[in-house]
Formats: sequence, structure tokens, C-alpha cells
Amino acid sequence: MKYVITGSLGNISKPLVQKLVAAGHDVTVISSHEDRKSDIEALGAKAAIGSVDNIDFLIKAFTGADAVYTMVPPNYNVPDWKKHIGNTGKKYAEAIKASGVKYVVNLSSMGAHMPDGCGPVSGLHVEENALNELSNVHVKHLRPGYFYHNLLNNIGLIKQHGIIGGNYGEGTTMIMTHPNDIAEIAAEELLHHSFMGHSIRYIASDERSTTDIAKVIGNTISKPELPWVNFKDEESLGGMLGAGLPEDAAKNFVEMGKAIREGNMYADYLKHKSEITLSKTKLEDYLEEFAFVFNS
Repeated sequence: MKYVITGSLGNISKPLVQKLVAAGHDVTVISSHEDRKSDIEALGAKAAIGSVDNIDFLIKAFTGADAVYTMVPPNYNVPDWKKHIGNTGKKYAEAIKASGVKYVVNLSSMGAHMPDGCGPVSGLHVEENALNELSNVHVKHLRPGYFYHNLLNNIGLIKQHGIIGGNYGEGTTMIMTHPNDIAEIAAEELLHHSFMGHSIRYIASDERSTTDIAKVIGNTISKPELPWVNFKDEESLGGMLGAGLPEDAAKNFVEMGKAIREGNMYADYLKHKSEITLSKTKLEDYLEEFAFVFNS
């Protein structure tokens, strides 16, 4: 089988490529960075260097593939991040149609049922719709929860102020996912490609309250009294801007945090929770990685 993987050698794409190559398949990895070519080839894959904003490049890269894995690379510096995400999805859909690809596994997110009000994830809503407009193409949308590695953004706050926090709300349950668990499910879907039509698969590794997250992290890094502090939206925005995040991206993250706090982001996941088996990597497992970064 011939697969094309977007996302270069990111946290999900790299282990996904390794799984597909290990299974003996022909894998091409799209990356915008020429210096990634040798790393991609070292994994036993081929490199296609170019921009996912370039329709002609995408069509050429996708042509002949049995299936593709699509994800929108993060780009915080565009003037309208949400619109950029949606437009990238539309370009993927156009290239898939033109190249004749029949199977697509698309990285989306919990909250993509929301056309508005969920920050960057509402851009993924547009992407899902663009892919769902394709006829005779089978699409599996993966909707994982909050990535564990986003907790690393709190390291500066912990070291400088002795707290961890966000605008997610008091005692809110966070539904979290490890990239390796996402890669495992993406590989399963690509290798079997038994899905038909347009469908959704939720991915969750653990569910923990913000208070519990702070407690477990604190115990892991020898700060057992580490508190979770709930920030107001304007406080979160100010902190992100102060850390150098562009204003549009910061506003989108604040909006997503509000959607979590108000129960909207996880609403559709919770409707299907009885159908979902949690993946294997629990918060305590991930915190070995967190502690390594924190102490380095």
C-alpha cells in the first residue's frame, strides 16, 4: 500500500510513519522543511518537500496514494488562524478530489462539532465539512482530546510563580490524549481502511479534573502543594500576549478554554462516551516525559 502522511515528523506523524514503514508499506512524508529530508529517509520513508498551501504540490504528492493522513500544521503567525485552518482543509479536499485518493484519515479534534466559539477547533469544523463534501471518498475524522504535551506550556508558570492554571474553570474535567495513542489509532485506520463514507472516531487517553492534574504534576516534580489557579479570560489573554504569542492565536486559545469551561467543547464526545474505550497512556505515564523536560 502507498500512504502519504502530512505533518512532517511531528508528535503524531513520526510514530505513525514508523508504524506504517514497519508494516512494510510505501510511505511518503510531506514536509515544508528541506532539512527534514534526511531524517524522513532515515525512517525508511520518502520525502515530499513543499507547502500544503500549494494545491499543485499537494495533487502531485497525493497522486497514486491508496490513502492519505491529513493534519493542519500549526501556524500562529497568520492574520486569521481559524480561517487559515479551514482554508487548508479546503485545499486538502481539492487535492484529494483531483488526485483520486479514496481513503483519508484526518486529524481533527474534540469540539469540531462547533462551527463557532471553539477557537482553532472551529477551523477544523470547516475542514471536516470540506472533506465530507467529497463523493466516493471514505473519510475517518479522528477527534482526540487535549494533548498531554500542551501541559509543558505551564513549566514557566510553575518555575516562576509556583502555580499551574488556565481559564478552563474550577474543577473542570479535562479529556486528554497522548500523541502516541493517536498515532496508534491512525495507523490502525490506515492499515485496515475498512471505514466507509464519512465518520468520526473519538480518542481519549485519560480524564482528570484540573485540581487532580495539578496534584499529580506537583507530586511528580516534588512540589506536592502545587495549586491549580483558574484565570479569567482576560488574564489568560494577557499571559499569552506577554509570552509572545500573536494576538489572534492568543484570542483563539482563550476562546477554546472558554468552550471547555462552559462544557461545549466536550459535549459531543460525552454523548458518545459509552462507545469509547480509553487509550493506554494515562496522565502518570506521560508525566515521566513532563518531568524530564521540567528538570532539564
